[in-house]
Amino acid sequence: MKKLTVIKCLLVSLLATGWQGTQAQSDRWQQRVKYAMDINMDAATNRFSGKQKLEYINNSPDTLYKVFYHLYWNAFQPGSMMDVRSRELGKTVLYKDKNGNEKHDWDARVTDRISKLQPDQIGYQKILSLKQDGVTQAYNVIGTILEVPLKKPIPPHSTTVFDMEFEAQVPVQIRRSGRNNSEGVDYSMAQWYPKMCEYDYEGWHPTPYIAREFYGVWGDYDVKIAIDKKFVIAATGYLQNPNQIGYGYEMPGTRVVRPKGEKLTWHFNAPNVHDFVWAADPDYKHITQEVDGFRAHFFYIENDITKNTWPEFAKMIPRMYAFIKSHYGPYPYKSYSFIQGGDGGMEYPMATLIMGNGKLEGLYGLAAHEWMHSWYQGMLATNESLYPWMDEGFTTFAENNIIFHTLDSTHTSAQSGAYGGYFALVNSGYEEPMSTHSDHYNTNYGYSLTAYAKGAVFLEQLGYIIGTENRDKGLLRYYRNWRFKHPNPNDFVREMEMQSGLQLDWYKQYLVYTTKHIDYGIDSVYENNGKTIVRLRCVERMPMPIDLLVTAKDGKKVMHYIPLSLMYGSKPAEDSAPRVIHDYWAWTNPTYEVEVDLPVSEIKTLEIDPSLRMADINRSNNKLELSK
Repeated sequence: MKKLTVIKCLLVSLLATGWQGTQAQSDRWQQRVKYAMDINMDAATNRFSGKQKLEYINNSPDTLYKVFYHLYWNAFQPGSMMDVRSRELGKTVLYKDKNGNEKHDWDARVTDRISKLQPDQIGYQKILSLKQDGVTQAYNVIGTILEVPLKKPIPPHSTTVFDMEFEAQVPVQIRRSGRNNSEGVDYSMAQWYPKMCEYDYEGWHPTPYIAREFYGVWGDYDVKIAIDKKFVIAATGYLQNPNQIGYGYEMPGTRVVRPKGEKLTWHFNAPNVHDFVWAADPDYKHITQEVDGFRAHFFYIENDITKNTWPEFAKMIPRMYAFIKSHYGPYPYKSYSFIQGGDGGMEYPMATLIMGNGKLEGLYGLAAHEWMHSWYQGMLATNESLYPWMDEGFTTFAENNIIFHTLDSTHTSAQSGAYGGYFALVNSGYEEPMSTHSDHYNTNYGYSLTAYAKGAVFLEQLGYIIGTENRDKGLLRYYRNWRFKHPNPNDFVREMEMQSGLQLDWYKQYLVYTTKHIDYGIDSVYENNGKTIVRLRCVERMPMPIDLLVTAKDGKKVMHYIPLSLMYGSKPAEDSAPRVIHDYWAWTNPTYEVEVDLPVSEIKTLEIDPSLRMADINRSNNKLELSK
């Protein structure tokens, strides 16, 4: 009986931490939450009151003596950390344009706008009462963080319940959240509730809301929102009372009967997610599209542009998803909502807020990016504050591939834009290591190109190192093994090592933790006993394996592959062309000589990395024409 009890407890624990019955390589524990919230919205004052019951399951081996909540909207007040940081970064002059105008390092959406907010325009989240298991708790509000020293610590593998009453004012939309945005949406309700911070194997993560990136605890949300009947709500999760609500949610053929009164209460349930978003507007048009086992919802304000683009965009989603599913894994929920919300695009579980008044191609690309966050920010959910490139970069990589392979593209390769961004970063002088905390970059410019462009280059160049097929299979392996487990860079690299059989810790160390660059060149060519000797040189500091393509005058091509000593192996051939594998290039050696079984007179061209996947910062020395 004791053995059966232990096994039963283990299964319950695995299910509680998001185990999906896949080839899991990690036994990393996860905290768990269960939110029940009742919200009463007063649209006349842009304020709401809320009651929150939070069941918190401590799956860690540690006793917790305090907890932390996020109070994100407190950032939208003059003098907040977000306000000061934005204005300080804006003092940096990145460059001057051809007309002598200074380009400042603003986030154009924020600039100094927070400092100018009036009392009825600011955002806030005020805690009215907080109890743990029925006992009133003291707490400290530190900007956007609520610190709660506990009267009763939470032992390992135990559950406690927090009951909170709070009120909030919706800020004028500046960044992600707010009211009355540039596209006319009344409410974009992101980061709108007091949210428990994440506690993981590294400890608590009470990250102040300075600018960007989030990290949350997986759990179940039960949310009721009472609001004026004129509003249509789009949200994370599944609407539980569709036939009372209507507005396109009701079952076909159902007669919608709404309760009496001026308000409707919308009831949503969202299982196994780490956040909850909603948006509301009286003019939302709601359409749906069936997609391979789930329903996609689309909410937009109809005008001369959107009445054509959004319905056409909805029809394109099945094609987009077919590519996503085969390359990055299946979407696990039964619903996803694309919501016009302004402020560019921002991802949330089971939903995204996106700009909606653009052209169809732009809408499709923006949606591809934000939806792919459901994989890297929603399911895999690395700590974005610490590793933004593992979300933004991987998402950008996938977005570029989706657009390249499902739309007619003018680009020569899917990731050409990412490489261009990375090279611009290198030349700018604002590059910092990818290991930099997302809020601690010295410039917005450096953060953006590092997280998005260099992060995408990390994956595309990985395909050069281990082979595209290994990289793509590794991404699916990573998805299967690390969903709902908050992986870090080492976890990802280990999956790629197990897929490829190659050592890759050197790649992580160089590309993530340093700003060393790649530059390989053809140093010299000479002939010895009827054979051509090609001397290659490593000019910069980051070592790489080398593909050297030799094209003879008669048109025959042979790939000469030089593996890097640190890899302890070779990538597989990537096509049917002849390939010669040479001895390792030791990373300590600045030069390497390749023997080609042809005299110099019979060679037309020599080219390092003809696939252009190596992030070589100086390609002028990569190709040599010996004869025309």
